[in-house]
Amino acid sequence: MSRPPLPPFTDESAALKARAAEDAWNSRDPARVALAYTPGSHWRNRAEFITGRPEIEAFLSRKWMRELDYRLIKEVWAHAGNRIAVRFVYEYHDDSGTWFRAHGNENWEFDAAGLMERRYASINEHPIAESERLFRWALGPRPQDHPGLSEIGL
Repeated sequence: MSRPPLPPFTDESAALKARAAEDAWNSRDPARVALAYTPGSHWRNRAEFITGRPEIEAFLSRKWMRELDYRLIKEVWAHAGNRIAVRFVYEYHDDSGTWFRAHGNENWEFDAAGLMERRYASINEHPIAESERLFRWALGPRPQDHPGLSEIGL
């Protein structure tokens, strides 16, 4: 199975890869998201270590049961060869209605078929007032005309 764009990445193909990942995560469909990773993919997400698609799906299912109305934007920070570094911001609320904004960085490494073999994520979040939300598009992929992180000033 191949997941273009394939490494080595250019500025354009790295941006396409990041947008494809953003769109998949905004679907909040764990099975769809997991298909972008190798069967034995290794993750570090905050302090959690995850290996393989079944663990990825289980993790994402738990995540999106807690993080409601999740909306995410990713932006390429740097790339070289088969690696891409992105920064991201997402907003969500918990079951009590408290809104949060999370800021993070991910380092990605891909195999020759364009599947992610490694994902290392560092994330910090803080509560925000509902009035401070910046990501207000309908659930699903971010509209093409919606500004990215740099344009928003994040």
